[in-house]
Amino acid sequence: MSATLYQRIQKFYDASSLLWEDIWGEHMHHGYYGADGTEQKDRRQAQIDLIEEVLLWSGVGQADNILDVGCGIGGSSLYLADKFNASVTGITLSPVQVKRARERAFESGLAAKTNFLVANAQAMPFADNSFDLVWSLESGEHMPDKRQFMQECYRVLKPGGTLIVVTWCHRPTDDVPLMADEQKHLQDIYRVYCLPYVISLPEYEAIAIQLGLHNIRTADWSKAVAAFWDMVIDSAVTPKAIFGLLAAGWQTIVGAFSLGLMQKGYERGLIRFGLLCGKK
Repeated sequence: MSATLYQRIQKFYDASSLLWEDIWGEHMHHGYYGADGTEQKDRRQAQIDLIEEVLLWSGVGQADNILDVGCGIGGSSLYLADKFNASVTGITLSPVQVKRARERAFESGLAAKTNFLVANAQAMPFADNSFDLVWSLESGEHMPDKRQFMQECYRVLKPGGTLIVVTWCHRPTDDVPLMADEQKHLQDIYRVYCLPYVISLPEYEAIAIQLGLHNIRTADWSKAVAAFWDMVIDSAVTPKAIFGLLAAGWQTIVGAFSLGLMQKGYERGLIRFGLLCGKK
């Protein structure tokens, strides 16, 4: 990962994470609104439901040693540690997120079960075959080398363990290549949210096959999560959020005013919410 991209991602999350927690809570990912996206529910419950639905879909009923790649402030890590009574390690590029995740672990009585580190997901500081579940919920889109990211996840996964990657994708391009206006739309999203690029779900599946994963499954849950961005936009126009944005700085303000890029991306079928799981 280039130093420039590393620093941009770190600064983005250093600046925005505590504001996000204040407005939305500990989970920094999409919510699940039913298979067709029409269920009405509390926004934080929708985020918890996404975790549960992913676990159900992937068939993971128990895990003892879990790696959360792109852990944010520990939302999924702490949830999984509590649910499975598991040991969970979370990694992120943001020192601010690590500090807050450790605080939240202590507050939740889960400090002994969890460990949070500043680490690069493309060069993880773990031995081969270390974890029986590698969980990546909306971090793959930040990786500048998708194959290297997947390779690292595979390397640290124990034989028989499960890899779950849930990530932003663009639409499949086997039949129709991306058009010029779609490419511009994606470039605007990349610039705002510090993404190098995204790929399609079939491309992730091809990488998984090349790595040697077995029992590979994929799914497109775009309809189930698209309503999330309507909720985020509504929450961004409250006085509390506006004052928080002003305090958080320019990059966070730009991100907030660009929420419609993601909303429109889902509406036109360009942005896809992809899931992949497989066994080592």
